[in-house]
Amino acid sequence: MKRVGLISDTHGLMRPEALTALAGVDQIIHGGDIGGPEILDALQRIAPVTAVRGNNDKDAWARKIAEHEVLDVDGSLLYVLHDLKELDLDPATSGFTAVITGHSHKPVIDERNGVLFVNPGSAGPRRFKLPISVGFLELRRGRWSARIQELAISAS
Repeated sequence: MKRVGLISDTHGLMRPEALTALAGVDQIIHGGDIGGPEILDALQRIAPVTAVRGNNDKDAWARKIAEHEVLDVDGSLLYVLHDLKELDLDPATSGFTAVITGHSHKPVIDERNGVLFVNPGSAGPRRFKLPISVGFLELRRGRWSARIQELAISAS
């Protein structure tokens, strides 16, 4: 089984609960609004990281990060961008298996025309009453599935 960890909207806060949840994945995708290079450094200690720049990633460190990425994971193409509203292609006709986003802070798994759309939600500061979460893409027997994991955050 291949496991890809999904995280987004950390906004400079790398929660230990998120690191624990992502432990053991083969690869990590960060959907933007990273908040600082130290976030990527922490994730890189778990697995190789691909990240996209979010609308709040404006400092000099973020200039080298692309606004979108295309990944080939075990022969499946994944498209990664921060804001789904900026998707400027048809993922189904373009051959993508999944589209990974962030931005809204709302965890979502949806399938449209055979393409998985996954927003892992926010693992950073809580926004409104939305959950703190990460996500996963899992490849089993040649089929990808997605799941969201809400993080149990200690009140400290």
